[in-house]
Amino acid sequence: MNRRHCLALGGLSGLGLAVLSKSVTGATKVPSTAKSSSTLRFVAIADTGSGDQNQYDVVQAMKGYYRNHPYQLAVLGGDNIYTNGEFEKITSVFEHPYADLLKQGVEFRACLGNHDIRTQNGDLQVKYPLFNMTGRYYTYRKESVQFFVLDTNVNADWNAQLAWLEKTLRQSNAPWKIVYGHHPIYASGIYGTDKDMVARLTPLFKRYRVQIYINGHEHHYERTTAINGTTYLITGIGGASLRPVGKSDWTAYAESRYGFSALEVYTDRIEIQGIGTDGQAFDHGTVLI
Repeated sequence: MNRRHCLALGGLSGLGLAVLSKSVTGATKVPSTAKSSSTLRFVAIADTGSGDQNQYDVVQAMKGYYRNHPYQLAVLGGDNIYTNGEFEKITSVFEHPYADLLKQGVEFRACLGNHDIRTQNGDLQVKYPLFNMTGRYYTYRKESVQFFVLDTNVNADWNAQLAWLEKTLRQSNAPWKIVYGHHPIYASGIYGTDKDMVARLTPLFKRYRVQIYINGHEHHYERTTAINGTTYLITGIGGASLRPVGKSDWTAYAESRYGFSALEVYTDRIEIQGIGTDGQAFDHGTVLI
């Protein structure tokens, strides 16, 4: 843990908190008898920063999952502080709810949502040590996975960001490439599929073999079949008010319920689970390399 992280965690010491089912993607499901061990396990949540009981219920499920399946990474998919990205709420909507996981050394890696940029364009969140952001868009690697984090907001510098994304994808030698940002590309919720995002990003995903894109903004859970090689995972179920979801031709599973996503990375596949506040997996899918 670096010094910046340790200093930020010091502020948490006084908090005193004690605080499978479905069919898979377009590929064949790997049998449960597979003997290989995972190389990385992480969770993904979005639309979390409500600070209410719904968020705490999700956190309790995340802590329960941690006890049985320890993980050291949490992907935070934007709208980290409701309603207007007011940074003075960081204790109540992040440090307090996730105190136990932070003390266990779980590293949160955030992107910015549309609510986050309403205050100082989200700059304070970018600089916040426990969000581990090295810019408005950035990349990092964990074991066999390289993550590419995007700023998908309307005021993003898309020209610079797309040039950076193509260059960074091209240079990557990681077997697994996962991109995440706040806004959906393919979705069956109230916003639906974003044609501009499809045109902007999916050609790069196909060219450089991005296997998974993760997002929030839609307040439901949805996992697609592989679309030109990429599985799209919506996990905007971390605490904000839920919204209805339908089903599209490419939907593998969709549901409107609180929870989070858990991903287990193997050499030949990634297992995805949707886990509810009851601690039970309500969806289980596989992405093949």
